[in-house]
Amino acid sequence: MTKSALILGANGRFGRNAAEAFKAAGWTTRLFDRKSDDLKTAAQDVDVIVNGWNPVYTDWAADIPKFTAEIIAAAKETGAIVMLPGNVYSFGAGSPDVLSENTPQAAENPLGRIRVEMEAAYRNSGVRTIILRGGDFIDTKDSGNWFDMIMTKKIDKGRFTYPGDATIPHAWAYLPDMARALVALAEKREHLATFEDIPFPGYTLSGQEMRTALEKVANLPVRLKKMSYLPISLLSPFWKMGAKLVEMSYLWSMPHRLDNRKFDRLLPDFKPSPIGEALSAAIKHKIDVDQPVMTANTPALAN
Repeated sequence: MTKSALILGANGRFGRNAAEAFKAAGWTTRLFDRKSDDLKTAAQDVDVIVNGWNPVYTDWAADIPKFTAEIIAAAKETGAIVMLPGNVYSFGAGSPDVLSENTPQAAENPLGRIRVEMEAAYRNSGVRTIILRGGDFIDTKDSGNWFDMIMTKKIDKGRFTYPGDATIPHAWAYLPDMARALVALAEKREHLATFEDIPFPGYTLSGQEMRTALEKVANLPVRLKKMSYLPISLLSPFWKMGAKLVEMSYLWSMPHRLDNRKFDRLLPDFKPSPIGEALSAAIKHKIDVDQPVMTANTPALAN
């Protein structure tokens, strides 16, 4: 039986990885072109719509409600299931250390509220929806996320820049793994509830543990440097993106991990990539990585 997925945002970080994963699993994939395609037409006869659209922070207030309404309308007309990546923004500052599908979405900051309202729109629409919720992204190429844009930008010089408290746990999602998990959930979509909120456990590491793991992978001394928000704060009145970065900075001082219990129950056979393998893939274009990668038994790996 042919299985088909419409990928929105296939040129973006999550959409690109999702397209590769669905194709590798034997699905027929359609890559949506926002410049020329009509969403309802493109979604005809597909099993799932993967929402990989991710506008920049400064466009969230205008674009996310609009995109959400368009996707819901297309799914209602075609009967397709919507699948999308969630994040931890909706929980807000002061959330518990362990974030699960039952954790209250109590964010009060603007970006967090946009995510809360987006998820509520899907939940209340009656459209079959699967949200796979991950931590900060680790990608296989530079795609404009914290890890590649700030933290490992100068890893070839032995510098790892951390934007918060390096002693507390922080949630991470390796995108190829998250995309594989999305496909696995799509394969069992008929056995899932109308609305599913599924935490993706990924990796949980402190900044210090990440530094140690990177040092082993890069095979050179790596120094951890704490990032200063002062320049960004000073520019915030004139630089809208800077204000958004400051708004979300609390996440780097809030210990958190994603609860693995629901994910393990739904996908008991899922095998995550070892953290060393993920980090090798993430920095290979920045530095020569030619030594064996770390294994799943490495102490730096924690869930």
